[in-house]
Amino acid sequence: MAVGAKSVTVPPEPGGPPVPRSRLLSWTVAMSLLPLGLLAYAAWLGRHVRPSADEWCFLPVVRDHGIGGLIGKFYVTDNGRIGNGLLVGLYAQFPVAGHQWFALAGGVLVLALLRSITVLLLRRAGLVTPRGVPLLVAAMVTTVFLLATPNTYKTYYWPAASVSHTLAPVLACAAVIPLLRARSRRGRIAALAVVLVAGIFVGTLSEETSVVALVVLGTVVLLGGRIVTARMRAHVRRWALLGIAGVAIGTAVLVTSPGSLRRRERFGAETASMVAPETLLAAARAYARILETVLTTWQYAGAVAAGVLLGLLWRPRAPGPGPTAPRILRPAGRLLLCSGALAFLVSGYLCTVVTYPVFGPRVVSAERTWNDYLLLYVALLVAAGAFLGRALRTRTHERWAGVATAAAAAVYAITVVGLAVPLHQLGQDMRVRAQQWDRQDAWLRAGAAGGATVLPYTPLPVSGMLEPFRAQGRLPWPARCVADYYRLDRVTYSTRPP
Repeated sequence: MAVGAKSVTVPPEPGGPPVPRSRLLSWTVAMSLLPLGLLAYAAWLGRHVRPSADEWCFLPVVRDHGIGGLIGKFYVTDNGRIGNGLLVGLYAQFPVAGHQWFALAGGVLVLALLRSITVLLLRRAGLVTPRGVPLLVAAMVTTVFLLATPNTYKTYYWPAASVSHTLAPVLACAAVIPLLRARSRRGRIAALAVVLVAGIFVGTLSEETSVVALVVLGTVVLLGGRIVTARMRAHVRRWALLGIAGVAIGTAVLVTSPGSLRRRERFGAETASMVAPETLLAAARAYARILETVLTTWQYAGAVAAGVLLGLLWRPRAPGPGPTAPRILRPAGRLLLCSGALAFLVSGYLCTVVTYPVFGPRVVSAERTWNDYLLLYVALLVAAGAFLGRALRTRTHERWAGVATAAAAAVYAITVVGLAVPLHQLGQDMRVRAQQWDRQDAWLRAGAAGGATVLPYTPLPVSGMLEPFRAQGRLPWPARCVADYYRLDRVTYSTRPP
């Protein structure tokens, strides 16, 4: 493939229509700018994020005892999530600034990792595309993954939830990068070591992401012989088995921790109740309602559109003079889609079972917990779109391939517009809360500096976030943590705006 500033030359595929050449690179970059612009706007709105809910309790611990103190608190008292405590501590050590920069850092991390995985997957599948296509796909996947959920604030802007359920599956996916990059024996050994360590870390980061990882890796072990090339089959299976072992080790550390035991006692969520028939049935009903919401969220069509464009533009890699990495994936599109769909359905249900004892029927409205398996859903939509685009290119007239390209590009653009409108409204709500929060923060700090020990606090909720003194002051959590943050003895409920 030769790429220039104004044209792209792509090797034609036998039986397919001629490949458009003029300004293809410019076109893909221009399309990518739509979701990238929306992501930049979303990151800019992150400056309005302020602490709330659990974070009131994290900040005083990190301030007084450092990140190590928070990790210890998580392991001994809260939930056992050592990896989670580490990531939370990284942003909590910069109290308000850490919250303001989190959206930008998280968005860039997700985009960069997904683009790298896209590039490497195409390369190890023996495919080439115009240079801007991987970015076009990764930008849309990042956009719908972060912004298409019913509550964007809790899934993207709330750092505590984002670390547990949004960044966690992306970080788990990052473990595949060394596998896809490995070309030598040393590289393959490094890939095995990375997936083991990553599995242990994920096991102590998020129970739900661990469930998804186990299902996906188990699928690779069972079906690897039909999806992976013969040359790479044994190595990929070893890699998947080590990943399973790592997740199992990390999960064992988590569930046997004093913090996890305390959490199960606090919520009455014993292991026996999780597998009780009534719990499994109630979780199935809740998962059906979640699926209804997910499958009727039209903005996910943007992922399909990105996949269609990918399928219309990819070509088999032409033999070259230099060394190339051996292919990993076999051309088994139907099996890949079917196994992926089954993995998504199974992992989503198991995640609902895991969270149901804690949330109960409210798991249907706990949208942040869906992201652990929604990344798999979005990836599946891209793959389905890609195989559809390939079929349109190779089995239909060139004119229909052109129509499909235009239609996919239109859906791609409409999706961005459809996500921009609610994001703008959320940004307005965040801006109002930030102004009120800053005024109250300054007032409380001044009062504490003046010697006050008890001060009133006005709840400032946004997007259903928990704030102290819910239910007209009857539920004070986390008022104790707010008082610790401002070095007060206690705060009292107030309805007067700050």
